[in-house]
Amino acid sequence: MAKRIALYISALRKGGAERVLVNLADYLAENGYLVTMVTQYKKENEYPLNPKVKRVISDITEEETTGSRVVNFKRRFMKLRNIWKKEKPEVILSFIGKNNILAILTSFGLGIPVAVSVRSEPAREYYNGWMRFLAKNLFALADGVILQTKECFSFFPERVKKKAVILRNPINSSFFRERYVGERDKTIVTVGRVDQNKNHQMLINAFAEIAQEYPDYQLIIYGDGDQRETLLKLVEGMDLQERILLPGNIDNVPDAIYKTRVFVLSSNKEGMPNALIEAMIMGLTVVSTDCPCGGPAELIDHGVNGFLTPVGDVKKMKDNLQKVLNNLQMADEMGERAAGTSDIYRPEKVYGEWENYLNLLANRKNRR
Repeated sequence: MAKRIALYISALRKGGAERVLVNLADYLAENGYLVTMVTQYKKENEYPLNPKVKRVISDITEEETTGSRVVNFKRRFMKLRNIWKKEKPEVILSFIGKNNILAILTSFGLGIPVAVSVRSEPAREYYNGWMRFLAKNLFALADGVILQTKECFSFFPERVKKKAVILRNPINSSFFRERYVGERDKTIVTVGRVDQNKNHQMLINAFAEIAQEYPDYQLIIYGDGDQRETLLKLVEGMDLQERILLPGNIDNVPDAIYKTRVFVLSSNKEGMPNALIEAMIMGLTVVSTDCPCGGPAELIDHGVNGFLTPVGDVKKMKDNLQKVLNNLQMADEMGERAAGTSDIYRPEKVYGEWENYLNLLANRKNRR
């Protein structure tokens, strides 16, 4: 069994991938592993980290920064490589985009197995030709590749597919509770980073079209991001400030959504969306875009445990919301079936899968 594990990501700001890694770090630390969380930055309003987890910042300091981008990159590269040398992890797990590329390159020749994890649709995470070239070729040098859905495999060449596995997202235990039975709040909610990809504007437009028909209902968008002010102005222009709320980030998501009538995911692209899984585990009625790379479609059996909506389709989103609000008995039955998702996402099961996989990579390296 590996004793020392390093986890690598840009920062721990509030988002789905960051939440997965923090949850995993907590589990590993509580089960006797020496866990080092390596991040390039430390941001405000981050997820809290278990005090047993060591935090290391890999970015260069202001004093180390020069006017040359090339020199700065070399210094960042060597600083990260020196962290691996100093911490001596028996396996490195990296999350997202360029972090995965850097984890492979900076650990090259050190004898440390590396697992890279793609957390979104690969074409979005590797958004230009150069990054796609590196991902498709460098990932063949990784010891393990963790993908979110079956659809993700099609992005990579065969030599990478052979190393790839799908591991479910660890879900915080606070979402596993008895499904609420009773009169639900007249709220439609979504949770996530408020950016263009989440396409909250589409959801706002869909709700605006049915707002008069359901005067007791509110739409609440939990989260923060660079589109929040734009959306607030959009809502103000519709004169729906009392009906569409954007309260920002909250710490008690399970409590906030527990009695909600509908949970909506309106994203253009996703991996395997944690927020949707969490809502289903709690037995909410869910409506999601059928977005690449296929995560929602793997979770939702359309019309059985939720509704799928074409990406960006305001009319279909409106229609699906109306189906739910016009037939609350059906909505509750769908929520009950959605709660069955919890069986495969039990923390002890999912954390065990990640733990076993990381140990497999470490042991395989040790046997060479």
